[in-house]
Amino acid sequence: MVAVDVRFSGAIPENYQRYLVPLLFQPYADELAERATASRPKRVLETAAGTGVVTEALSTALPKAEITATDLNQAMLDVAAKRDLPNVTFRQADALALPFADASFDLVVCQFGAMFYPDKVAGGAEARRVLRDGGIYLLAIWDAIDRNPMTDLTQRIMVEEFPDNPPMFMARGPFGYHDRDRIERDLRSAGFDQVDIDTVVLESRSGSAEEAARGLCYGSPMRLELEEYGQGALDAVFAKLVRAAQKFEGPDGFSAPMSAHIVTATK
Repeated sequence: MVAVDVRFSGAIPENYQRYLVPLLFQPYADELAERATASRPKRVLETAAGTGVVTEALSTALPKAEITATDLNQAMLDVAAKRDLPNVTFRQADALALPFADASFDLVVCQFGAMFYPDKVAGGAEARRVLRDGGIYLLAIWDAIDRNPMTDLTQRIMVEEFPDNPPMFMARGPFGYHDRDRIERDLRSAGFDQVDIDTVVLESRSGSAEEAARGLCYGSPMRLELEEYGQGALDAVFAKLVRAAQKFEGPDGFSAPMSAHIVTATK
């Protein structure tokens, strides 16, 4: 997972937190936290915690739980640790080699991280290993990119700008693991016998099309990918995306539908 870890570096974590979290991640963080309360867990592990949007939602929803939030990327955790969350411990850890004993947790939560695991089955197996019998692995995984209009628009603009060799981080990375059958198969291969998948459509919101475009262009690893295309490539895509995304603007700012799978795997 080192390559992905390096991509979430520099100014990306701060821009990610400021623009991309409210745009894409807060709505599903609230959804996961609500679902997490159903099993009344006492010990919770979060993997791929990023800048802590799910961590804070879990802390609020489960104030009596002991929560350990982990991520491979220390720069992202440094941003997350700025949140005042009294029942949370932050720790750098690789989701494919968790530094915890077997059966240590009642619940493992992962929002939009499993797509980046180089070995999806190993990631699931590690989550299962640290769960007690009857424990739950709760994940959010992006649906297909064409069911997420703003991200799809971003990808199409990059194809238009660089038709001979377009940047494909979005399609191959966060939106490249959308097949429900594959997700279920991988979790069953990891040892889970019960796997339930709901596809949930929520609204992606931002103050403006400019803020939404800034989050995607400057708050994700797409920034580093575009910078490899030469000086001005990133700014050119950003400007074009701002104009194109204005179709999603209304009196209350930017709004577009987005779709993700909420996965519940029980040990």
